Formats: sequence, C-alpha cells, structure tokens
Amino acid sequence: MSPAVATRVVLAVDLGGTTMKGVVVDETGREVADLERPTPTAGVVEALGDLLGELGSVARGQGLTPVGAAVVSPGSVDEGQGVVRYASNLGWRDVPLRDLLEPAVGLPIAVAHDVRTAGLAEWRFGAARGSDDVVLVPIGTGVAAAVVSAGGLVTGATGTAGEFGHIPVVPDGEPCACGQRGCLEVYASGAGVARRYAARTGSVATAREVVARLGSDPDADEVWAEAVTVLARGLAILTLLLDPSVIVLGGGFSHAGEALLVPLGAELRDGLAWRAPPEVAVSRLGDRAGRVGAAVLAFEAAGLGDLVTAWPTS
Repeated sequence: MSPAVATRVVLAVDLGGTTMKGVVVDETGREVADLERPTPTAGVVEALGDLLGELGSVARGQGLTPVGAAVVSPGSVDEGQGVVRYASNLGWRDVPLRDLLEPAVGLPIAVAHDVRTAGLAEWRFGAARGSDDVVLVPIGTGVAAAVVSAGGLVTGATGTAGEFGHIPVVPDGEPCACGQRGCLEVYASGAGVARRYAARTGSVATAREVVARLGSDPDADEVWAEAVTVLARGLAILTLLLDPSVIVLGGGFSHAGEALLVPLGAELRDGLAWRAPPEVAVSRLGDRAGRVGAAVLAFEAAGLGDLVTAWPTS
C-alpha cells in the first residue's frame, strides 16, 4: 500500500515564452499533479491566474489543501517586491506580478527569476548539493547562469546577475542580438551552433544534429570545437571571479555528454594554468529544476520552508 499523500500542497509555475508549466507539490516534495498551457501573446497575467486556479482546483479535488504558490519568470526580476522589471519575450516592463496574482488566487505567492530558482533547486537537491559555492549554467537557445556564493544566491544590484551568455569573450566577434559583439551565446548555445553551421554549409541543422555529425562532417567538427572553446573561456572567467567548487551544466547542450564534457574539461584545464579547475557536472534535475525551486519558494512564502529540508535528493 502506498503511503498517504500529505495534505498541504503548493502550486508552482515555470513561466516561459512559449509554455507555462505548472505542478502541484506536496510537503514531501512529490509532484502530485501537473498542467501545461501555451503562453498567450497577450493577457499573460490573466492566463497565469487561470492556470494557478486550475492547479488549485485539481489539488482540492484530490482532498489536498493549497497553502502557497510561486511563479518563476525569465527576464529581470525584483524578487523582494515580486515585480518583473523587464522580460523581452513577454513584452513586460515593471509588472507587479505578485500583487496582481495574490488577490485572484487567494494564496501567498513568491515571484522569482527562472534560472536563479533552477540554481536554487540544483544546489539544494541536485548535482551541487553540499556545496556553498556553485554556478549553474543552463545552455539552450540562449545561455544564463545562477550563482551561489558563500551559501547565498547572488541577484545583483538590479536583479540581473547571471547574464553569462552576454559576456563578450571573442574580440571583434560576431554581432549579438543584445547589441554587443562576440557574446558567448552567439557561439556556445543551441541557437548559436545551429546558426553558425547553417552559415558555413547552407544546410539547416539543430545543435543536436550537429553533434550527431561529429567525426564525419568537418563543418560540424569546426563549429562544435569553436563552441566548446568559447564556453571554456567563459567558464574560466567564472572560475577566476567566483571560485566555485562545482559548475553544473544544464539545458540541451548538456545532453551532448562526452562530446561536450571531454573537450570542455581539457580546454578549461588549459585555460587555468596556475590552478585546478572546479568540478564540471551535468544537472540531475534537468528541466524540472525550475519547478522544484518554485515549489521550495512557495512553501517558504507560506511560512513552511522548514518542510523542504527533508526532501530527497535527485
């Protein structure tokens, strides 16, 4: 017989530019229900309220009691005020998300940055558990970072700490959509690898397809080697500035396995001539990290943060 489900639950939503992924999480850390909805082009706040309402109804239908909620968002987020200062892919500027959602949902709600929240989850329950100095680098279409230093998440003066993808690491390099040149994510991201391969060959391929062609396609070899070199430069900068004990790689890039980790480890060692590199690990939580972290914040918003200390690691 399976154990009884804890009564108290929270509602957690990972808001993306194309989808909103919501889960109901009980006080043992178990996901008891999930819902996914497309992110609309307009009326996103209302859609979030509707999704949280649906999640609450599902929970109550199972005899569970929602006690808090959290929404994690891309962009620049003032977590103390619950305000999304800027999110380009949502068309948001200075949106007081917490104040807009709490009256509609009737629960205390935390609002936080998606990548920092994923970093929180990976630090507490995933590949970085046990370390007080960690960098999580999710690499997908773009690149970002979540920084844990001396046991605390680094947010920065304006809430934008962690824009790792926009470190200019290639002097006079290719232009980036942000307006700079030579940004890391122009070369070392899923979109960057696909775009640069197409520019070389005239052939459309995803980053995963480029990786599959390694060893048999010189153009794929060259584009991938440049991506790894640029990523290693960026990680060397992070290492020298922050001295993390572990760097956790997430996102689609991390699925490349040894094709990424072996050359990246060698180049990172070469780029740190006088010191040993930190451990480089692959995310254990994967695309669940944002939702797991959001559930943690939701329990904290409800004044029940002590419950998550007993959650299992992944």
